[in-house]
Amino acid sequence: MPEAIFYVLAAESETERQHFACRLIEKIYRSGQFCYVLTGSSQQSQQIDDLLWTFRAGSFVPHSLYQNDTPADIDEVLINGEPIPKNRRDIVVNLSTHIPQQFEQCKKIVEILTSSQESRKMGRQRYRHYQQAGFKMTTHNMADKHKQTNPS
Repeated sequence: MPEAIFYVLAAESETERQHFACRLIEKIYRSGQFCYVLTGSSQQSQQIDDLLWTFRAGSFVPHSLYQNDTPADIDEVLINGEPIPKNRRDIVVNLSTHIPQQFEQCKKIVEILTSSQESRKMGRQRYRHYQQAGFKMTTHNMADKHKQTNPS
């Protein structure tokens, strides 16, 4: 059964969202898997590409900007917009604001939302869409986890 996993951040910042995405992409890579990072623009693709080199000292995540003519069987994380290469549909980290065109062919879609009203509104729409398509749904409220690990 395909799965959609939503992470809801406490922060409203897109920068914080991108840093969280990099930590998650690193975790996926360290588990022995490679994902596709779906972005909404070439600018966002370049930002994630740059950030994956610098987000954490000592971190190494092999990655590249996917160009439709680039062989997609390279062992690295690929970053870009549509279309998602066929062999990168196991795990898609969706940083765009829309539902991936080939979402029904994906095994796992990861969504990262900020606490902004707009992000949550668009996230709820995608959530309903995946749910209606029969995806297993999982939500992680990172604000709650932050409170549990950092009591005040």
